Amino acid sequence: MAAPAPPLSHDAIVQTSWQRCRAFGLNHQSAPAFDQLPAAGIEQLLDSHHSLVQTTHQEVLPYYENILSNSNCLIMLADHQGQVLTSWGTQRFIEPNLARGFRAGASWMERSSGTNAIGTALACEQAVHIEHDEHFLKANRFMTGSAAPIFDAERKVIAVLDVSSDSYLPPSHTLGMVKMMSQTVENRLILNLFHGQHFQLTFNTGLNNLDSQWAGLLIFDESGQVLSANRRADNLLGVRLSRVSVESLFKVSLLELINQPDGLPFALQTSGRNRFQCLLKRPKQAPVQARVFTEPKSAEPPVKASNAISLNTLHFGDSRVEKAVRQAERLLEKDIPLLIHGETGVGKEVFVKALHQASSRSKQAFIAVNCAAIPAELVESELFGYEKGAFTGANQKGSIGLIRKADKGTLFLDEIGDMPLPTQARLLRVLQERCVQPVGSSELFPVDLRIISATNRSLREQVQLGRFREDLYYRIGGLTLELPPLRERSDKEALFKRLWEQHREPTQWAGLSREVLELFERHPWPGNLRQVSSVMQVALAMAEEQPVRSEHLPDDFFVDLEMEPVESAPPLGVDLNDIEALNRELKAAGGNISHLARRLGVSRNTLYKRLRQAE
Repeated sequence: MAAPAPPLSHDAIVQTSWQRCRAFGLNHQSAPAFDQLPAAGIEQLLDSHHSLVQTTHQEVLPYYENILSNSNCLIMLADHQGQVLTSWGTQRFIEPNLARGFRAGASWMERSSGTNAIGTALACEQAVHIEHDEHFLKANRFMTGSAAPIFDAERKVIAVLDVSSDSYLPPSHTLGMVKMMSQTVENRLILNLFHGQHFQLTFNTGLNNLDSQWAGLLIFDESGQVLSANRRADNLLGVRLSRVSVESLFKVSLLELINQPDGLPFALQTSGRNRFQCLLKRPKQAPVQARVFTEPKSAEPPVKASNAISLNTLHFGDSRVEKAVRQAERLLEKDIPLLIHGETGVGKEVFVKALHQASSRSKQAFIAVNCAAIPAELVESELFGYEKGAFTGANQKGSIGLIRKADKGTLFLDEIGDMPLPTQARLLRVLQERCVQPVGSSELFPVDLRIISATNRSLREQVQLGRFREDLYYRIGGLTLELPPLRERSDKEALFKRLWEQHREPTQWAGLSREVLELFERHPWPGNLRQVSSVMQVALAMAEEQPVRSEHLPDDFFVDLEMEPVESAPPLGVDLNDIEALNRELKAAGGNISHLARRLGVSRNTLYKRLRQAE
């Protein structure tokens, strides 16, 4: 475990920055270019960093209002490329001819703007304070600035916070404050990433600074593996903490640590001689719902609170899913249709349910219709309803149809690409006129609903083939959101653990073994989240209260992990009691238990039992 790199001295930072500026072809008289993005680029920039801006604005800045009380002070947030995202405070001190450099989309990288707090902090990846005369370009010497980079959970620079003014700012005070602010942003990003689903350990040198934003923060799972940590934790412990065991950091067993009282301080000693004061916060548990024995007042069954789906639980760090969530959030109350595209099983309906429950229509009906599952002959009558006796076999009372059932709520049309062309024409009329005409009726019924569509096909190709109406395509596709397949997501491990939490029984605390998580990571998951849920339910049923291991997984799971066809491998004549020989063969098979079991002519469970006897 390598220790964090020592910081550069202030003089070294400025000197090397000036050397870079000369190498870029700049001189002291050069004008800052700022490389301003066009309007379309700015919109895309702000959209991609929406979560970062919101976290900083809503969860961090309220704690630092004392900075903004200085009327000559400006706080700027820029991305990892030095491009300004937004600012807070006053811009009155800014030179008018340089005002464009403080707007969204302007770049403060050294290549275009010389030595400056934002660009230099990004170049050296540490907090800096740049005085008036330390700016390489004379045009920028009207101000001083302090900036600190913001790192994500993987220790990659994702942004930088800057405090600038035209007046003298005490370097020690301002630099310390901007460091604290950037650390606060990092802490909030880490906590928001894991949503309280794992153990959270806060620690510091004393009780009086334990609740400080400058305390060390560790997130670890039920097996004791550190999933994430802030940089302060790195510095306090003297090591980089990615994927280490919490037991290797402190002189305490995992069982003793997780049994510490929640919310009460306790002391821990590191593997060296350091001693820290700590606070433990356990994973969030769903509240126990009291059972109601009275009869419900309506014929509809009550909706369980646990069925609510939060938008924040749809992703655990995957940028593509997060982008889709944030874009959809912005259109929650807008009359702009959404089209969700993604492979079968990626969670399109779950996504739309979360949108419905986050909207002002959440207390109204959510009606999901799988257009591919309804026989083509019945689609129109199911959607639009029908008058009594409208056709042979019709209900004598008639039917109001699914569209009218969704009135005041949300109608989700899944696999809309399979909708017959005549039905598409009638749906287009509903979207245009906001009225429904039942089959066999001349009466129009007004409807107020939000229609969200989804497909696993390319509707644009369907239009070109004449299988989907072009006018309907543009009507339902105001904004198209892409949900990536599971195999391409960057947050798979957190997602697997979330599904384990969702499907486990209250007595099942043992979790997923590391071997299973590695198998899950390798698996291509052609059935996406739907397949994971099925595999997880079977595995939990087989594991009972044990950790979920490979032998608990269904045989079908291993089909996509096979190394070679069974018939191409000759049978093995290995003694099942020779554990050493079995382990050699298992290593030769790349750890594929299922493949080795077939070559031995035994079941996977038998092979697992033999191997575990030696443990």
